[in-house]
Amino acid sequence: MASLERLSILGTATLLLLGAVAVVMAQTPRTGRDVSPMYDVKTETTITGTVEGVETVTGSGGRGRRNLGGIHLTVKTEKETVEVHVGPTAYLTEKGITLVKGDTIEVLGSRVTIDEESVVIARQIKKGDNTWALRDGAGRPLWRGRGR
Repeated sequence: MASLERLSILGTATLLLLGAVAVVMAQTPRTGRDVSPMYDVKTETTITGTVEGVETVTGSGGRGRRNLGGIHLTVKTEKETVEVHVGPTAYLTEKGITLVKGDTIEVLGSRVTIDEESVVIARQIKKGDNTWALRDGAGRPLWRGRGR
């Protein structure tokens, strides 16, 4: 019986400790490479330029793009060259979105800084007569929650 009581106390103590850790983690600001950049409608901008490169980033990470796997474009505008995060490869394939080097595109997106690099997270891309929505008006990805 004493063994069961000790086991019960140990289990309760473990649950309390895990709960305390969860509370502390929820209240601790996350900084640096642990934070996935969020779409911010206050930083929306429209850029027009030529696709100079298309890169498929697998998983999370790579050159400061933590949690931004998928298709990334290098777009040259009149003023700058900027990286554009488009979205997950599977979503783009499903929607028939193809972007290649040399395409002239217009990107509506949120300009954010990741590891001191300015990038644009695309909400909408226009190429010729095609317009593709990637996020809703609040910046929520359209590929999230599919199949529910």
